[in-house]
Amino acid sequence: MTGLVDLGLDVAVPPELSARAPAEARGGARDGVRMLVGRRDRGSVEHHRFTELPGVLRAGDLLVVNNSATLPAALPGRLPDGTAVALHLSSAQPDQRGSHLVELRRVVPGSAAACYPPADSPARPGLRVTLPAGGAAELVAPFTARLWYARLALPARLLPYLEVHGKAIRYGYVDRDWPIEAYQTVFVAVPGSSEMPSAARPFSAEVVARLAGHGVLVAPVTLHTGVASPEAHEAPYAERFHVPAATARLVGHVRAGGGRVIAVGTTVVRALESAAASDGTVQEAGGWTELVITPERGVRAVDGLLTGWHEPRASHLLMLAAVAGRPLLAECYRAAVRHRYLWHEFGDVNLLLPD
Repeated sequence: MTGLVDLGLDVAVPPELSARAPAEARGGARDGVRMLVGRRDRGSVEHHRFTELPGVLRAGDLLVVNNSATLPAALPGRLPDGTAVALHLSSAQPDQRGSHLVELRRVVPGSAAACYPPADSPARPGLRVTLPAGGAAELVAPFTARLWYARLALPARLLPYLEVHGKAIRYGYVDRDWPIEAYQTVFVAVPGSSEMPSAARPFSAEVVARLAGHGVLVAPVTLHTGVASPEAHEAPYAERFHVPAATARLVGHVRAGGGRVIAVGTTVVRALESAAASDGTVQEAGGWTELVITPERGVRAVDGLLTGWHEPRASHLLMLAAVAGRPLLAECYRAAVRHRYLWHEFGDVNLLLPD
């Protein structure tokens, strides 16, 4: 994978710039977060509040959003020797092999579950993790040093089981467990994501209404996110997606009329680009996508991107560079650190536009 030096992101993100709680718990509102706007053709950055989004976009632009709802995908478990662990489930549906991807994490009292160092992980083929109410997960084979294929044996269907026994996945920079509602966006319709498609979190009903009043269109796709630990910088892996026919047609209509297609989140970029032909034409599509978007591959159906702030070595940055270009992306990240923007799923956002 291309690294930090190759992308020119010579930035270090101070720990205090991690958003430790939802905006509304910090005394603000969901739509009150900050928004740094980067314009590729101008090479410029601007500082806004998210509530100003309708005025930043143009009539005829199309925002494509992810309507996947976040699952309480962290389950308490125990190893055969009685050690307490957390099992993070990466998909609500089994893959083509009939397996789920899972991550086994150490339980840290009073804190978020911590990633096992690979050398210390108890994960091995055949390891059985006891889950609540008589459930179990059996590890089958490694997918990466961190993620494993597992078979689940549960006393109920998965989604109702998670509703009763699971909680939202939380990483160490978040100050406490927050209810699953804190991890949902206004667009949710289809349960399935292990972690929140967080770029859409700042949207409120009021902002959506004002976008419509400004002539900005909104259309959905579905991509169910897997686990994405900030402690590992792995290539994206397969995720389930669906681009509806109506959204595909609207993308073509907007682009033919000179409007811009702006993805709300890297998940939307991956879904749209997985449904796009080499000429940028988007058709209805669905299934599992393993597409990895890099600057060398480029984007075909997406003109802009609204996204959160990613770790300086996260593989998602390759996709951002494909949309915005390396120079603008580097300037956005330097400006974000300099102006104290907040990182991660409860933080501020970055709007990358072509002009």
